[in-house]
Amino acid sequence: MKKIIVLLMMIITAVSLAACGSDKAKDFDINADWDTIVKEADGQKVSFYGFGGNEDLNKWIDSELAVKVKEKYNITLDRVPMDIDEILSKLSAEKQAGTSSGVIDMIWINGENFYSTKENDLLMGAFAGKLPNFNQYIDKDSDSTKMDFGYPIEEYEVPYSKAQMVLINDSEKTPETPKSADELLEYAKKYKGKVTYAALPDFTGSAFVRNIIYDVVGYEEFFTMEADKETVKAYIQPAIDYLNELKPFLWNEGKTYPATNGQVENMYADGELVMSISYEPYTVALNIEKNIFTETSRSFLFDKGTIGNTNYITIAKNAPNKAGAMVVINEMLTPELQVKKYEQAKLLTAIDYPLLSDDEKEMFDSVNIGKGILDSGELSSKQLPEIPAKFVPIIEEIWLEEVAGQ
Repeated sequence: MKKIIVLLMMIITAVSLAACGSDKAKDFDINADWDTIVKEADGQKVSFYGFGGNEDLNKWIDSELAVKVKEKYNITLDRVPMDIDEILSKLSAEKQAGTSSGVIDMIWINGENFYSTKENDLLMGAFAGKLPNFNQYIDKDSDSTKMDFGYPIEEYEVPYSKAQMVLINDSEKTPETPKSADELLEYAKKYKGKVTYAALPDFTGSAFVRNIIYDVVGYEEFFTMEADKETVKAYIQPAIDYLNELKPFLWNEGKTYPATNGQVENMYADGELVMSISYEPYTVALNIEKNIFTETSRSFLFDKGTIGNTNYITIAKNAPNKAGAMVVINEMLTPELQVKKYEQAKLLTAIDYPLLSDDEKEMFDSVNIGKGILDSGELSSKQLPEIPAKFVPIIEEIWLEEVAGQ
């Protein structure tokens, strides 16, 4: 009899524990109204996993975003620095183990990593449109809201910050700022041997070549084109011809190229080049501040624009604090916090400048971000989308064969 009682108690305990576990891991109602979501978020501890190498950004998260959500919503934000490969491994391992309630809430992500997590059902789903600030401050028709390196977003992630390629030169040494590929060719002829770019597959060198392709033949067809080498080559051939026409006027007559964009920046700083390139639009200001670039250095863009990309925040499918994660991401998109990130971390804002009120625009415009930079409005108006990631290695291979190999 005692054995039966003990067995019954063990069964009851097991059922109770299972019930508790299922309560903790119960499905989150993503369609609940916003007030209900905010109420559920009260007291939650939200984990934010992502790259931790940007100390200025880390400081903004810890001293601005975390403080604000604690004061306003009683949410504790726990920043967990971790490389994206480790994050993906952890999510995959939890899925394989059948873990219904994991440890990761928010994830800093973009590109192929986003595609992989979305395709493998590791993300919560379409939550962006439920956020009031997303609806108010993000242009839903923009390329960066619809596509992440050519992959459909479908509201599975929200813009976090942006980067954009800029060209840099010194107004005292070269008064011209080439506004197109054609003008850049004339510029290179005038300052023969003083212009170059990094050999592909360097990230910035590759972006520069893609920008030349955009300027010469356009980019829209990449979104419907087959990722076939011969098809791509035929389409970009006029741009390849242009790059070969440019070669003799480059540094070392285009016989060799700097291995990295860091070398290009150093050569510009030393006066060996009259132009540099950066995928971070505030590089010029930071380098002037550090006395690396001349005080008269300035950044500029092509008239048709330059390539930019957006990185994003998403939420794990088995996140234990989905409501809290949504509230944190919504708060992150406020102009007040975005302008602090712009000022402190020198990153392009995630929200869309044209959608701001006049007073909100003034907040951004009044920030003294440094010398030689372009304002947020101009950068935003001339940001071009990245093509689908599958085309990048094809273009790099063609460049290695048809330009570097010639």
